[in-house]
Amino acid sequence: MLQRLTAGLSSTSTTVKVLGGAGLIRPYTPLTLARMGRTLKQWGTGPAGGFAALALRAPTAVGLIDERGALTFADLHRRSNALARALRAAGVGEGDAVAIMCRNHRGFVDATIATSKLGADALYLNTAFSGPQLVEVVGRDKPTALIYDEEFAGLVGDAEVGVKILGWTDDETAGGDVPRLESLIATHDTADLEPPTRHGRTVILTSGTTGTPKGAPRREAGVDAAVSLLSRMPLRYGWHTHIAAPLFHTWGFAHLALAMLLGSTVVLRRRFDPEQFLEVVQHHRCESAVVIPVMLQRIMALPPQVRDRYDLTSLQVVASSGSAIPGDLATRWMDQFGDNLYSTYGSTEVAYAAIATPEDLRANPATAGHPPYATVVRILDDRGREVPQGTPGRIFVGNGLLFEGYTGGGHKEVIDGLMSSGDVGRFGPDGRLYVEGRDDEMIVSGGENVFPKEVEDCLARHDAVLEVAAIGVDDDDFGTRLRAFVVLSAGAECTEDELKDWVKANLARYKVPREIHFLPELPRNATGKVLKRELVQRDRPEA
Repeated sequence: MLQRLTAGLSSTSTTVKVLGGAGLIRPYTPLTLARMGRTLKQWGTGPAGGFAALALRAPTAVGLIDERGALTFADLHRRSNALARALRAAGVGEGDAVAIMCRNHRGFVDATIATSKLGADALYLNTAFSGPQLVEVVGRDKPTALIYDEEFAGLVGDAEVGVKILGWTDDETAGGDVPRLESLIATHDTADLEPPTRHGRTVILTSGTTGTPKGAPRREAGVDAAVSLLSRMPLRYGWHTHIAAPLFHTWGFAHLALAMLLGSTVVLRRRFDPEQFLEVVQHHRCESAVVIPVMLQRIMALPPQVRDRYDLTSLQVVASSGSAIPGDLATRWMDQFGDNLYSTYGSTEVAYAAIATPEDLRANPATAGHPPYATVVRILDDRGREVPQGTPGRIFVGNGLLFEGYTGGGHKEVIDGLMSSGDVGRFGPDGRLYVEGRDDEMIVSGGENVFPKEVEDCLARHDAVLEVAAIGVDDDDFGTRLRAFVVLSAGAECTEDELKDWVKANLARYKVPREIHFLPELPRNATGKVLKRELVQRDRPEA
């Protein structure tokens, strides 16, 4: 069914137009083209084939810049060959899994490519994991090897993995007898390997905001997936791209994959700092940056004189995803840095569903935009029937990157080849998609459906509010009401009653939170999503 839905959307002319616009149709010698074609046929379009092809077409071009300096595409190819040999010697083979718990740096990329070259699966672990979460995920997915940064040594101690490797260390004496990734690369042969008989999978974990993260595997993406994103996001060949979003997250990893096609120079920093972000973009003259919305919030929370200190005129695309952009943050960003913000709506399971361009966000900052090329989005009722335009319903998505089912068992609901995103939304009269909230977060207050997101967006537009989250709580009068948690902007003063009056002036009375609690910060995971389960567990929080 999905093939029938998307077949009418696919056309060679569209692909050529999009790839040509991105600068990807380039002159290569017949010999280079033949070698690239053979490489991709043997190694696939995943990290193994993608970076090997870059080593052929642009060997001396800089492929990565991190705190330790620059690496060319040829460097990345040779380093991953050596690391793949080291992993194979340690017992990693085709069909095994290699867990990677690294921040954004060369070791993450080396491990990703090397794992792919062995035909093994890469299991990306959240760098904000607690010890018990790590042990549970490793016990469930049973990786053969674990590559981790020195700072996580205390967490991985109880993880039952036969092979452990330090991916990054600031202290050469740290880790005891645990081998270091750089040492393994330096002591193994860098010559090309024979391709495996199977192509490895990428296993990205769900956000885990409601429980233990689930593994969501998918096969390597082809050109069609890149064409979908590029059809509404004008990234170009050879740009410098600062990937600030975590590489272990779907969004960060997607842009690492796009870099294989676009020949991008990927600029990485291990940790996000709002002013450092501005400095990195200015210093490297980055044309694109990859973020999650909380990063935009923290940049815009900097004093105006700090933001004005940096020249970001090189920045043409700021690609945001991972959660909704709250309130009027999108317009405030564009007023400061230009109309360069692109917001992608999707999930770990469905990948991407819609992209809002700067034009969309100017028209309505709350929109998720339009589905990109070769992507189907339908709004269905509880019986699986499509609802009229403007009527809210469950969002179902069809594209070429739907996941294969959770590693621990289970799957998202699928109807006629379309997969549930887990959200409720509608198509507005302007043809744009609007996401109203998670289908499991909706409450019924006074007989009316209320989504926390609408109230969160309302509160976020108040000048005194930096960030906000809302959850449902029992209420004697309305059945259920919202409890909001607010972080005030630096130096701002505001009372609970003032914020309630603000909501009352902008939304229906039954949407006014029963209580508003003030917090110094919201609990978030490493991908910036608010951990609402921690808010639910709170009694009256400290003021």
